[in-house]
Amino acid sequence: MAVAALFVLSTLKPEWLPGGREGRLLPAPTLLQAPALSASGVAASGHALAAQRAAPAVVSVTATRMARRNPHAEDPRFRFFFGDGQQPQQVGLGSGVIVSPEGYLLTNQHVIDEATEIEVQLTDGRQARARVVGSDVETDIAVLKIDLSPLPVIALGDVRALQVGDAVLAIGNPFNVGQTVTAGIVSALDRSSAGQSRYQNFIQTDAAINPGNSGGALVDARGALVGINTAIFSSSGGSMGIGFAVPADTARQVMEALIRDGTVKRGWLGVEPRDLSADLVESLSLPVREGVLITGVLQDGPAARGGLRPGDVVVKVGEQPIRSSGDLFSAVALLQPGSTAAVAVLRGAQTLELKLVVAERPQAQISGR
Repeated sequence: MAVAALFVLSTLKPEWLPGGREGRLLPAPTLLQAPALSASGVAASGHALAAQRAAPAVVSVTATRMARRNPHAEDPRFRFFFGDGQQPQQVGLGSGVIVSPEGYLLTNQHVIDEATEIEVQLTDGRQARARVVGSDVETDIAVLKIDLSPLPVIALGDVRALQVGDAVLAIGNPFNVGQTVTAGIVSALDRSSAGQSRYQNFIQTDAAINPGNSGGALVDARGALVGINTAIFSSSGGSMGIGFAVPADTARQVMEALIRDGTVKRGWLGVEPRDLSADLVESLSLPVREGVLITGVLQDGPAARGGLRPGDVVVKVGEQPIRSSGDLFSAVALLQPGSTAAVAVLRGAQTLELKLVVAERPQAQISGR
């Protein structure tokens, strides 16, 4: 009875007991950073904090280009019915991200392609004419420069730490309605089948990306840039929950090359690779299950001169393990033309290390995005 009475008192009237509520043991508090405050003075948290950090550095990009001339414009009968007036200008809308206090912006190559005039508008209302520093069709990345000061700059995130399921935000100007933030997760990594280039390994996300978001920011939960929104898979022209972004580390490498050299120089070996499948491994009696089978070697190309043969299996370039054709193209592309690369291959049961002199990859022509 005494125990029962003590239980009732401790539950309903703990202050009657010695020590009361003040004597109760509580878990030690966790040390937290002070929450950031919004402009209204209200504490921001979660997606709001990430958006507040990143959004000021995301801009709207307006690209003006001349309309393509009709091939029948010189036909007198065509001019009789349709006139010979000046072709109207076309205006393309996209987004961009300020990544440097010196005024360098990242956007997509297809946003500014063939533009005669590019205008950038910041979230604070300022506008500026932008010039093209350079563009790379392989990764669909372009670098612009504006002359304004001071500028908000986005922080670059660690793409290597990104995992499937991580929360991300897409920030841009879809359909020219104004800056918009959408939320989602990382749906997949290293998507290469979505692009038209072997050097595109996208981050896939279900954050809503629509026309006008191109060139905008994909940011992580801290508001750091992890990707440049580039493309969507869609049968309607709008978001269907499958969007793609160029990883921020790839965009940074392209930007540095464009600023330094005006172009992106990629290594090239002159081979035709094929991913290993279970059937190939079994039929060729290969001792490995990961690597890339070389099915063709360009005559008198860098690989042929270095001793690489059809039938060899490439397992490593330098210190980079090779598991797929995408790995091979990416590893070789990062090599400096003229340098010597150590390539580990399997030739039957023999393991070889070949020294190949890397050449510069010919410029690709990609059209019809």
